[in-house]
Amino acid sequence: QVQLVESGGGLVQPGGSLRLSCAASGVRFRIFAWGWYRQAPGKQRELVAAITITDSTNYADSVKGRFTMSRDNAKNTVYLQMNSLKPEDTAVYYCHAPLYGKDYWGQGTQVTVSS
Repeated sequence: QVQLVESGGGLVQPGGSLRLSCAASGVRFRIFAWGWYRQAPGKQRELVAAITITDSTNYADSVKGRFTMSRDNAKNTVYLQMNSLKPEDTAVYYCHAPLYGKDYWGQGTQVTVSS
């Protein structure tokens, strides 16, 4: 059974940093592409960052220069390093991977940026 499990969320002050992790289990091959999404209260889920099989990354304009996505293929794990956090980054963050013709999502991890 495929599972994606996020960790690393929490409460941080503006300007602070957090590192999110998402680990896949039940997958017997290297996951080609991953995405990090977020959903703030009352808003639609949006793509924050994505990484391809060639390790090419793309970021939403709102996080460029502040967030960095990376991967550990041996562990089938991806990370999202978030620096210079702003209150508007507050949301539930989800990782996503397309596998076996389906979309798999993690359970989400809350990130709250507040003083």
